[in-house]
Amino acid sequence: MKYGVRNSLKATVKNVKQGDIMSQVECVLTDAGDVTSILSTDSLREMGLKEGDQIRLLVKAIHVIPVKE
Repeated sequence: MKYGVRNSLKATVKNVKQGDIMSQVECVLTDAGDVTSILSTDSLREMGLKEGDQIRLLVKAIHVIPVKE
């Protein structure tokens, strides 16, 4: 099955908190993986990013979708 997401991180479920309306699944990442970021060229130039730079990735997303394969 294909999913409409670009980034995929393997994880193990650590804890499940089930509520009446919403539930929370806490996961531990099992692999180091690649993450892709899209940003404006102006931002790229302002930061002066180049291959080999050490950076921090901040993830802001409204959805993290668990998939059991």
